[in-house]
Amino acid sequence: MGPCKGHVRGFIFWIILIVGFAQPNNGDLSYSVPEELKEGTVFGNIAKDLGVSVKGLRDRKARIDTDSNDKRFCNLKDGELVVLERIDREELCGSQPSCSLNYELVLENPLELHRIFMQIEDINDNAPRFPNSEIKLEISESAVKGARFPLGEAHDADVGRNAIQSYSLEKNDYFSLAAHSGSDGGKYSELILEKELDREQQEEVALLLTAIDGGTPQRSGTALLRVTVLDVNDNLPVFSQSVYTTNLDENSPEGTKVITVTATDADEGANGEISYEFSRISDKTAKIFSIDKVTGEITVAGVIDYEEKKIHELRVQAKDGAGLVSHAKVNIDVIDVNDNAPAIQIKSLNVPIPENVAPGTEVGIINVQDKDTGGNRQVRCSIQQNVPFKLNPSIKNYYTLVTTAELDRELLAEYNVTITATDEGSPPLSSSKTIHLYLSDVNDNPPVFEEQSYSAYVSENNKPGSSVCSVSARDPDWRQNGTVFYSLLPSEVNGVALSSYLSINGDTGVIHAVRAFDYEQFRSFKVQVVARDNGSPPLSSNVTVSVFITDENDNSPQILYPTPEGNSFMTEMVPKAALSGSLLSKVIAVDADSGQNAWLSYQIVKSTDPGLFTIGLHSGEIRAQRDISESDSMKQNLVISVKDNGQPSLSTTCAVYLVISDNLAEVPELKDMSYEENNSKLTSYLIIALVSVSTFFLTFIILIIAVRLCHRRKPRLLFDGAVAIPSAYLPPNYADVDGTGTLRSTYNYDAYMTTGSRTSDFKFVTSYNDNTLPSATTLKRSPGDNSECLNFTSLDFTDTASKCSTLIKFK
Repeated sequence: MGPCKGHVRGFIFWIILIVGFAQPNNGDLSYSVPEELKEGTVFGNIAKDLGVSVKGLRDRKARIDTDSNDKRFCNLKDGELVVLERIDREELCGSQPSCSLNYELVLENPLELHRIFMQIEDINDNAPRFPNSEIKLEISESAVKGARFPLGEAHDADVGRNAIQSYSLEKNDYFSLAAHSGSDGGKYSELILEKELDREQQEEVALLLTAIDGGTPQRSGTALLRVTVLDVNDNLPVFSQSVYTTNLDENSPEGTKVITVTATDADEGANGEISYEFSRISDKTAKIFSIDKVTGEITVAGVIDYEEKKIHELRVQAKDGAGLVSHAKVNIDVIDVNDNAPAIQIKSLNVPIPENVAPGTEVGIINVQDKDTGGNRQVRCSIQQNVPFKLNPSIKNYYTLVTTAELDRELLAEYNVTITATDEGSPPLSSSKTIHLYLSDVNDNPPVFEEQSYSAYVSENNKPGSSVCSVSARDPDWRQNGTVFYSLLPSEVNGVALSSYLSINGDTGVIHAVRAFDYEQFRSFKVQVVARDNGSPPLSSNVTVSVFITDENDNSPQILYPTPEGNSFMTEMVPKAALSGSLLSKVIAVDADSGQNAWLSYQIVKSTDPGLFTIGLHSGEIRAQRDISESDSMKQNLVISVKDNGQPSLSTTCAVYLVISDNLAEVPELKDMSYEENNSKLTSYLIIALVSVSTFFLTFIILIIAVRLCHRRKPRLLFDGAVAIPSAYLPPNYADVDGTGTLRSTYNYDAYMTTGSRTSDFKFVTSYNDNTLPSATTLKRSPGDNSECLNFTSLDFTDTASKCSTLIKFK
């Protein structure tokens, strides 16, 4: 029950000790913390002590910092101070009566510092320990009762009450034990002779010596005391100094002499031979120093580091040959050397940095520490590169990193800023740290098209869905700010919504045709493409795409004259006196295509008399190839082929009917012309025609005489003049192109003779001026005038014409 109760009392004691808090002055906080607390144990409430909420601490980025790069044993968690890792007071402070750790509580925005003192309280975690497990003591048998013999001092790493408080000796007949306190607070024991020794009766006495500390729970250490009974040795070794003090430069090499301790013994022989050793030293210190047992010279055996420990305290004992010992203290002050370069610590870094921040914006907090002292500790900090950042000194060893100019991520997205810290030691030491800063994007750039305008050429009759062209725009912004989407600006083409003709892929910028285009309907149009990024707010730009439709040979030539309507046919009279090269008629054709697809060529593919007529290859003019003779057949039929120049070529044919005659009286003989193509119906139609001609013969003669009289008042026939069809035969979409087979306005036909269905039309050719009447104008016959103008709607005539022809119909 005793040990258990002791453990409970000890636990309660340290809990009370943790709770104890001394009210700080001037913003300083002090806490008493037992060593060996478990990791994560709470020992203080910063939020409560400073009167700041936990959220306030978090918002101000509260953190614990140290003055140097020493190991940190505490941390801030939810406003409370917790143990970060195991604290060993003996390792930190050794035998010093007071042991404290100093930290800084840093609050940002605004920057504020509070000092935190952790007073490390000792617990009884170390048992007393003798330098040697066996203590050998030689006592002369002549020693008198009550003689005292100092024993080796046991060592307890703990301090205060937890250090050695007493010694005990195994019960025996010869010796008792007395404990004493030294000038340095240590306790040592003396062996008291209670009964004279008789070497002849007992040469050696072995007893168990126990050292007991005052901690809770109590701990103890033992050593075997072996007393050898000798003859007289009545003098102890005596040191030349009770306390030795010396200085030692840090980083002294191994083997460097520190100091030599000396002791003398008045005895002679073996009783006066002295040996030296450390009697009270920690394991860590024992690895740093060594002592020569014969000479007492203390030398460096390990690394001397001022930043780790500034003062070393050693206990040295001198023992004579009989085992009597005396003790001395050695204090070694370590002298600082500039052996530590400044340490640069990034305490706060606000990355990424928005590219639109104003100059002077704080982006980070830098702390610079140097473990050295004095001038070796003074540090200068700077940025060497030509970057838009600078360091501003702040509180103590803190610097703020701020911008010095406007930033543009599209020009430079990342910066490697090298910070250099140099101390004022001799020689000076410096260190550098490179900070990687990168910018976050702001949507400050609209998409930019690669070209100022685009032209696309599309063949007509294209397949719906085929690609027309591709536009591309670049946005130097990042991610969604630089993601470009394409769309078409709504408009109309020939009164139809643009969306009926084109569509665009919003991701790729490829423009597709929605349906097939027709060059004859329209030849070009323009569209506005909008490139818009995905930023907030979005930015956009426009570009014009001109779409040109190229022609394909998809239209056959169209015959305008002679008119191929119905089953009627046009018949033209050719004077018998027509000479070679005379213009007799003209085939007029047009092609709805353009370019070479509309270049027409004419060819006679079938003729009643192959050698009598020729046709202009590109003009379509039918001329006499030789002089017309009496032997030539009156009825001449020509089949004309009109072919365009497309690939592949398209063609059409028409029939031209010519009558070689100077007299309309001969016209009835032409009634059989229409039957050359339909021999199967010749008989029936011939009978009907004869009856009709007989019935109206007299009327026909009278009309012929009137026509003859009219023609005597003007040039009879201008065979060498131009021949053309009135422009009213031209569809509105056809152009007059000279030399390609289309109508020329200098040619005019002035009269027709139409016999009605299945009969022939007769045409008399004269030449008129280029000034023609509008297509809607109608020429009417004036009473009493020999120039008769028949009502021809949609035919162009010359407004200065003095004569008209007469249209005679036969049924």
